[in-house]
Amino acid sequence: MHYDKSIKAYEKAQNVIPGGVDSPVRAFKSVGGTPLFIKKGEGAYLFDVDHNRYVDYVQSWGPLIFGHANKTIEKAVIKAVKKGLSFGAPTKAETKLATLICSLFPEIDKVRFVSSGTEAVMSAIRLARGFTCKDDIIKFEGCYHGHSDSLLVQAGSGAVTFGTPSSPGVPADLTKHTLLAKYNDIKSVKECFKHSKNIACIIIEPLAGNMGFVPADAKFLEELRVLCDKHGTLLIFDEVMSGFRASLKGAQGIYTTVPDLVTFGKVIGGGMPVGAFGGRAEIMNKLSPDGPVYQAGTLSGNPVAMAAGLASLEQIIEDEELYIRLEKKAKRLVEGLKEAAQVSGISLQVSAIGSMFGFFFNDAPVKNFEDALKSNTTCFAAFHQGMLREGFYFACSQFETGFISDAISDEMIEETIEAAIKVFEEIA
Repeated sequence: MHYDKSIKAYEKAQNVIPGGVDSPVRAFKSVGGTPLFIKKGEGAYLFDVDHNRYVDYVQSWGPLIFGHANKTIEKAVIKAVKKGLSFGAPTKAETKLATLICSLFPEIDKVRFVSSGTEAVMSAIRLARGFTCKDDIIKFEGCYHGHSDSLLVQAGSGAVTFGTPSSPGVPADLTKHTLLAKYNDIKSVKECFKHSKNIACIIIEPLAGNMGFVPADAKFLEELRVLCDKHGTLLIFDEVMSGFRASLKGAQGIYTTVPDLVTFGKVIGGGMPVGAFGGRAEIMNKLSPDGPVYQAGTLSGNPVAMAAGLASLEQIIEDEELYIRLEKKAKRLVEGLKEAAQVSGISLQVSAIGSMFGFFFNDAPVKNFEDALKSNTTCFAAFHQGMLREGFYFACSQFETGFISDAISDEMIEETIEAAIKVFEEIA
């Protein structure tokens, strides 16, 4: 394959866009090479500006559960666009999509739509603080909840630390209210409660997708629920990535723990920019205009995004075998990768739930961010580059999650495994 046009496009972009990209991971810094500039997507495939074709295991980082340019979603979007791109006023589509989401989650009485996952999480945390009248929050090392100031913190030493900014431009006065705990380690969470009596919420990705794919232990989530109930703290599930991806009910279709608030994104927009957060009425009623907690957005509930989301979710609900097919493909993929790696003497840790999957070039199972950081990122970069040459597009970081779309066939999975055998042999 050649990438001449992508190289030229990247050089041109760097003149007018910081780093040449609008989201840092796209720059391919951790895997080397030039980021691919995409011309179009079609079903399971991406096509770059050099006319190279790739089986896509990123799927726009999750939302495209039916693949690129799904005809049903496309038709719904075009119909909505013809009526207007944005009104900044209520539409029936918002109510219809909210009703659909609430009907699937007994603990969610009301939903507020926003325009991104970052906005959904930021708003949910503000609501939790307003509802509990407390200031501190607990997050977990390696969990990413968007780039709002109070969540951009780095880990310190010891079992618990008040967060310090991990990005210039973030005031320490904001992040001092963020306590860091260790994923799948309940002792570290208990230490946080010893450190502060002012904790408004615990926010967690129950299926972590931003340290690589790391599912939470069921017992760990249950213990978080007990701690929250004991201390008058809200439990927030960040399901921006896993919602309608891991199962019809996201992580809540896999675990028994019930959160107080849930954040959504990705799939509920069918590929359009959208996010949402929801919970039981007594909490959600604290939002303006009913309550004192302010949150607003001109593009919230955008009619085109609502149309895309409805078209996506309605297809999901109608297809009772969807997640069975997706998980079967995801498990076959990671098991095939693991077997291929073993043949070449390479240690690979794998996992898959629903349509989400991940793998680490690591000698031991990965249960938290500390474990993930022990992975061989040099091997991952070589694997990524090799698979691109073979026509397979994986997430461009060891610390990201992969996604299966319904457009990916069993034959494509087998072709991916065959290509991986070749790439692993090169790496070895």
